[in-house]
Amino acid sequence: MQETQTQSPESNSQTSALERARTYCDAHHPGLEDNLNAWFGDMLPDFGESLVEWAYGRHYSRPGLDSKSRQLATVAALTVLGGQTAPQLKINIEHTLAVGASEKEIVEVIWQMAVYGGLPAAINGLNVAKEVFSAREQTKR
Repeated sequence: MQETQTQSPESNSQTSALERARTYCDAHHPGLEDNLNAWFGDMLPDFGESLVEWAYGRHYSRPGLDSKSRQLATVAALTVLGGQTAPQLKINIEHTLAVGASEKEIVEVIWQMAVYGGLPAAINGLNVAKEVFSAREQTKR
């Protein structure tokens, strides 16, 4: 499996989770923290920093699993959780593509979840994927 994880010195106590998170996001999801703060900042100041630090500095940047595998697992989990997660699934499909997964891999992970989350959850996930793939195709034109 190709390594797409941003190598971060998790064992280096000098590097904070926020620093690891920002390094990871700069490489894979530029502007994420600012976008989160712009959307939620009026209600929760520094929401972006908190989410980015916790999710990306303490989870996604951990050693032991490459970024592509982590993102595919995230797509699987959000698919099984069902339709209420469509906005997060959309963003994470985009993030999964950004770390090197193919559209086919994403579709197969979503389809595999039909066994565990049911056909409605898988169909909802496939609809979200189709929307993301279509939007990407439009921007290529």
